[in-house]
Amino acid sequence: MNDQQHVLIIDDEPDIRELLELTLSRMGLRVTAAGDLGEARQALLGNTFSFCLTDMRLPDGNGLDLVREIAERHPDLPTAVITAHGKVEDAVHALKLGAFDFVSKPVDLEILRKLVNTALRLKAQDVQAPSEVDTTSAGPELDQLERLIGQSPAIARTRKMIRKLARSQAPVLISGSSGSGKELAARLIHELGPRSDHPFVPVNCGAIPTELMESEFFGHRRGSFTGANADKEGLFQAADGGTLMLDEVADLPLHMQVKLLRAIQEKAVRPIGAREEIPVDVRILSATHQPLKPLVESGKFRSDLFFRLNVIELSMPGLEERPEDIPLLASHFLDEITADWEEDLIPVISDSAMQALMTHHYTGNVRELVNILQRAVTMCEGDEIEPDDLMLEQVAVHDQGGDVPGIDEDQSLDTYIEDIEKKMLEDALKKARYNKTRAAELLGISFRSFRYKLKKFGID
Repeated sequence: MNDQQHVLIIDDEPDIRELLELTLSRMGLRVTAAGDLGEARQALLGNTFSFCLTDMRLPDGNGLDLVREIAERHPDLPTAVITAHGKVEDAVHALKLGAFDFVSKPVDLEILRKLVNTALRLKAQDVQAPSEVDTTSAGPELDQLERLIGQSPAIARTRKMIRKLARSQAPVLISGSSGSGKELAARLIHELGPRSDHPFVPVNCGAIPTELMESEFFGHRRGSFTGANADKEGLFQAADGGTLMLDEVADLPLHMQVKLLRAIQEKAVRPIGAREEIPVDVRILSATHQPLKPLVESGKFRSDLFFRLNVIELSMPGLEERPEDIPLLASHFLDEITADWEEDLIPVISDSAMQALMTHHYTGNVRELVNILQRAVTMCEGDEIEPDDLMLEQVAVHDQGGDVPGIDEDQSLDTYIEDIEKKMLEDALKKARYNKTRAAELLGISFRSFRYKLKKFGID
């Protein structure tokens, strides 16, 4: 870091103030120390700081007041707070007010150094590309945000919120229905923030067997249980310095919720079989398609973990909240599909088919739109996609409660249709003795459509 960077620390205890001053000075930083809010406010008037660290309890007031003032008057100054051990409520309150991060007493100097370096990286980003809330500003940041395709007011608000969240280390709960882009939002928060040079580790909490969860999250030592033939690094250690995304966090069993809460609060993990905890510097982003509050009220999700994860909520809009974005999305995904399938010709969506796409009820949002377009590309005979190629009528029957024989209760209609398509392709190939032209004739479709389908399902 630049040895001229100037930091402000506020603590009324001389010993702690001296320790903090010595630690940060050894990092090559210029340090101004204050013993109370009055001194801190004076220092802020006459200096430009790159980072501020304040204790919560001060002789002339609360450190939260300073956090609030800095957020209003110096929004580009990352500010962290020192909280009493175990005072999670104070930490959460500070983060909600705009604090960059927090550290608990007794201060772990290694954790503090990592926190300061992260904050200074954020400040360096501001110097290189000043942050503007207007998403019309140019630059690499805008290019990344454009991965959230659309021009609707709903998506513009989402982009603006993501830019703001990227500047904080506060835990974020990303909510939204299936296929609305929760993981993309998490990746953007990570990539636009000061941790972008470190790992982004997404994990689907519902996909890990319960008995393996502790080992997956925290790692284990060799010989700690049957089959542990070597030391294994957990997901927290893999994400050290970066971001851990807990997808479908509502699926965590209660016993893991307790262990996860401790890891987040202590900023440390203990691998199975280890004697000591390992400090980890990880930002937590969570995602869920089902509301957590009802789960908290029914006792299925711990209220203290919910309180800790849901410091700030980012709600991802579904397609029904932004139907005007569907033409842009459809055009983008058609380009991607034909490029992936190595086709030169990009089909055109007819006006009537586009109208059908814009009025369709999407239960799977963007993911469902992609599936519909993949299906349409394989079904269309000419160079234009017509309403029949979308096969939306079958979806409508399903939504209205019509009987569709052979569908498993837990299986989506898109998956069901894809399974049927794949089986028909394989059966036709077998009957045609793997002659593709003959197989296409048996199915009554063009050779081009048949080839699309083979690529889509990975059938060789």
